[in-house]
Amino acid sequence: MKVSIERSALLKAMSQAQSVVERRNTIPILANVLIEAEGSTVSFRATDLDIEVIDRVGAQVERPGASTVAAHILHEIVRKLPDGAIVELSDDGASGRLEVRAGRSHFSLATLPKEDFPVMASSEYSCNFSAAAPVLRRLFDKSKFAISTEETRYYLNGVYMHAADGNLRCVATDGHRLARIDAPLPEGADEMPGVIVPRKTVGELRKLLDDDDMQIAVSVSETKIRFATPEITLTSKVIDGTFPDYTRVIPVTNSRRLEVDAAEFAQAVDRVSTVSSERSRAVKLSLDEDRLILSVNAPDSGAAEEELAVAYGDEPLEIGFNAKYLLEIAGQVDRENAVFLFNGSGDPTLMREGNDETAVYVVMPMRV
Repeated sequence: MKVSIERSALLKAMSQAQSVVERRNTIPILANVLIEAEGSTVSFRATDLDIEVIDRVGAQVERPGASTVAAHILHEIVRKLPDGAIVELSDDGASGRLEVRAGRSHFSLATLPKEDFPVMASSEYSCNFSAAAPVLRRLFDKSKFAISTEETRYYLNGVYMHAADGNLRCVATDGHRLARIDAPLPEGADEMPGVIVPRKTVGELRKLLDDDDMQIAVSVSETKIRFATPEITLTSKVIDGTFPDYTRVIPVTNSRRLEVDAAEFAQAVDRVSTVSSERSRAVKLSLDEDRLILSVNAPDSGAAEEELAVAYGDEPLEIGFNAKYLLEIAGQVDRENAVFLFNGSGDPTLMREGNDETAVYVVMPMRV
């Protein structure tokens, strides 16, 4: 194999590959990226056995072939090369070395046999559809903050993607807060099996979704999900578990309505929570007619209070929340105003962005 690739294109491909590779693993080949050159394209394939990413880059291919080399080392080399450099990768197949040349720099890297590299078994995808990158970006960006990090409840360690009520819907929850985001259902997605997309896959997928004009081909089976652009294919196993019935925890009778400037609210919560104890981070909301008082009382460190002018016309209410949860939910609001719907001080609270019903958040209160 002998190829020449422009440094920025190679760096982009290696960044994607090395982030999939697990640094600590017991199988040496999994630390490597499989480089395959053919025609005028070089593909870079990396896997951790749960996710596989293939990135195709245009290149000058003098001699087709394939080799595997440590992903992190090659990534670091390319990252440190000057902008605009042309990088030559060559492997004669006999020496067990990959030669990397750029300008006056020369590296000789150990390789492992390409035959040992695991390729994710192809799957029969029962559902195929296409969605615009901004649509998928919104679905995952607005829901991923609520993914659980608790390993024992593994079925909550991802975003539940499914078709519901005529929408393509993403839901995530950790039992304390919940996000439910809807988008119009793409053609062909109505028969989609509901799948739980793992946290790491959501992070890797984000890199495919930066181009606003890109259409993403999505393929779904009971065990795998694949997102593809002309250059990059990301295939992932889905979490083998049943996502709980989230509809039961989304309140429908909350009638006490608070409307507040989302940015002002987030800044005020951030300020008063400065004195809250790290463990509980509890903030109390005291609501009266068109007035909200945010307060924190931490015996160890002090007290804080801030008043906001809001739109609220119901009975007075005192309710406490974890400041981190409030900040994360307020941070999702793209519009000017956030609408909170309360029932009582011990009941789940609903939050929306203005009158937008396509993004709904639920947060559980805490005692203060």
